[in-house]
Amino acid sequence: MKKLAVMLAALMMMVTLIGCSSNSKTPEEGQSSSEETTTIKVGASGPLSGGAAIYGNAVKNAAEIAVEEVNALGGIQFELNFQDDEHNGDKAVSAFGALLDWGMQISMHTVTSGPGAAVSPLYQEEQIFDITPSGSSPSVTFVDINDDSTAYGNIFQMCFSDPGQGTASATYIKNHNLGEKIAIIYKNDEDYSTGIYNKFMAEASSNGLNVVYVGTFDDSSATDFSVQLAECETAGADVVFLPIYYQPAALILDRANKDGYSPIFFGVDGMDGILTLENFDTSLAEGVYLLTPFDAHAEDEKTQHFVSVYTDKFGAEPNQFAADAYDVIYALYEACTAAGITSDMSNAEICEKLVKQFTTMTFEGITGESTWMATGEVRKDPLAVVIENGVYLSAE
Repeated sequence: MKKLAVMLAALMMMVTLIGCSSNSKTPEEGQSSSEETTTIKVGASGPLSGGAAIYGNAVKNAAEIAVEEVNALGGIQFELNFQDDEHNGDKAVSAFGALLDWGMQISMHTVTSGPGAAVSPLYQEEQIFDITPSGSSPSVTFVDINDDSTAYGNIFQMCFSDPGQGTASATYIKNHNLGEKIAIIYKNDEDYSTGIYNKFMAEASSNGLNVVYVGTFDDSSATDFSVQLAECETAGADVVFLPIYYQPAALILDRANKDGYSPIFFGVDGMDGILTLENFDTSLAEGVYLLTPFDAHAEDEKTQHFVSVYTDKFGAEPNQFAADAYDVIYALYEACTAAGITSDMSNAEICEKLVKQFTTMTFEGITGESTWMATGEVRKDPLAVVIENGVYLSAE
């Protein structure tokens, strides 16, 4: 009997020791004994190669910085998987499949709008909560862009929507008396550009802006803009609105300089990146205006921290796309924490909780104060900047 009692006591001690050694984190590892961690898999895709790579790499770089920072805070932990979709819808669909196989639970969707529109139905079908940093077209968040009752419901935006940019641009030009005659050059085979153009024209009509010329181009003609610029000049345009990405904008600025035509050029967030375009003479962008939610030279502590970390790590100043991505990760961290998200929840349960959280919360980020509508569209104030001596400065 005594021998059996000794054996039982030894067995009990072993069980106790095993139980003590099973803690996943120790206080020395930065985790309090009462705090639990849960790792959430966050998927994303964007152009890491090809002509739009400047956008995708900026988003990926900033997201990686933010993930590292929020993971150091404890509690919710993120694991990021970023796929290259080359700004191509078919490749975005392939990237979606790879992310789904990996076990994606939340998504940053896509960086650009075209691929985003291609995969939005898939994210709705799988009921994965999704917030894109920079996919600004309504085609990303709406089944039918002409019907505002057809929002997917699980896809949100950190960036301005294209219609919002068009309205805000026309309002800014009018309120600040930038010019008396407005010309527009837009890309007619792209949702991003046409969406902004349509809303700009609607606002211009209602507020009395004098639009004297509208020129278009497509993929097959995005090399020489001499005809459009000649028409702008003939019409006497003193402001040229460019709701386009920075690559064709750079060609337009170069052509205008060669032709001796010097109106005020006014762009939108797609022009952000023009100062880092390879072989572009940044002096050609002097005096260009654009709307953006981010000023890298703002003096608040959050912005200065992000710009410092990003510049030290990647050797270049972050653009608006990077800033939006940084805010996406922090907004997800706040929402997941507040909603009590855990890794054992189904995608549908996570999605339901995050939709409720995002549509009721206010987020303070480096791109401003954000709230969200049920459609997934963000509400935030635009910021106008002007390029001077090769940097963005507040135009206010």
